[in-house]
Amino acid sequence: MKKYQKLLLLVLTFCAALFLVSCGSSKKSESSSEGTKTVKVGIIGSDERVWDAIKPELKKKGIEVKLVQFTTYDQPNQALVSGDIDLNSYQHIFYLNNWNKAHHADLVPIGNTIIAPLAVYSKKIKSIDNLKSGDTISIPNDATNQARALQLLESAKVITLKSGVEIPTPNDVVKNPKKVKITPLDASQTARSLDDVTVAIINNGVALDAKLNPHTAIYTEKITKKSKPWINVLVAQKKDKNNKTYQEVVKAYQTEKVAQKLKEVYQGSSVPAWNYKF
Repeated sequence: MKKYQKLLLLVLTFCAALFLVSCGSSKKSESSSEGTKTVKVGIIGSDERVWDAIKPELKKKGIEVKLVQFTTYDQPNQALVSGDIDLNSYQHIFYLNNWNKAHHADLVPIGNTIIAPLAVYSKKIKSIDNLKSGDTISIPNDATNQARALQLLESAKVITLKSGVEIPTPNDVVKNPKKVKITPLDASQTARSLDDVTVAIINNGVALDAKLNPHTAIYTEKITKKSKPWINVLVAQKKDKNNKTYQEVVKAYQTEKVAQKLKEVYQGSSVPAWNYKF
C-alpha cells in the first residue's frame, strides 16, 4: 500500500512540475506578445507594395503593421471612425476635409505621404496644345477630382474658370476658346473612355490599374502652392493625433528608402510630399 502511495505522490509531483513549467511558458509568451504593438492600416490598391518597405523597419521597434485592403474610397474612413482600423493611408487633405464635413467626423492628418498629380492621356493627339474645336475631354465626376481636373485644364490654358471658386464645376467655365466638350465620368471609367474621347484626365491609381505608362501622358498637373490640398496623408482619430506609436509609423514612412519604393511602384506618377515647403 505504501508502495502505491509513494508512486502516486511521485506522479502528482511530476504533474505539478509540468503545470508550473507550462504556466511559466504561457506567461512568457503573453509578455512577448504584449511587447509588440499592432497597428492596423487601411489602404487601397498598390500601396501594399510601398508598405512592404516600411513594415520591417517598424518591426525592429516592436510595431507590427497589418494592412487592411478596401475597394471604395468611403470605406477606410468609416472603418477608422468605428475603430476597426487604427490609421488609413489613401486620401488627400481636401477629400478628408469634405468627408469629415459630410459625416460629422473629426478624423485628422498626422503626416504627409505623397502627391499624386492628375495626368492627361490620349490615343489621338500628342500634345494638349493640339486640341481642336469640338474635341471631347473626359474628367472624373467626384467633386474634388472634378475640381482638380478643371484647374488642370485652366493651367494648360484650355479653359478659364470663374475666380474665387474653391470647388469649380463645368458650370464655372467662363472661357472656352476651343469649345471643347467636357464630359464628367466616374473616375474608374476615365481610362476606359480613351477610345471615345480626344483626351481623358485620369487619376494616377486608375491609370496604373489600366496599365497606362505615366511617361506617355501628354500633360501632368503641376505641383505648386495650390497643390497643398492634394497632399495625401496618414489619418487617425482625433484622440490619437499625438499617439507615439502612430508617430513612429509616420517617421518610418517619411524616409529615403520609401521614396525610392514610391518611385519604383508608381513609376514616377506619385512623388514624396514630406519635404515640400508650401
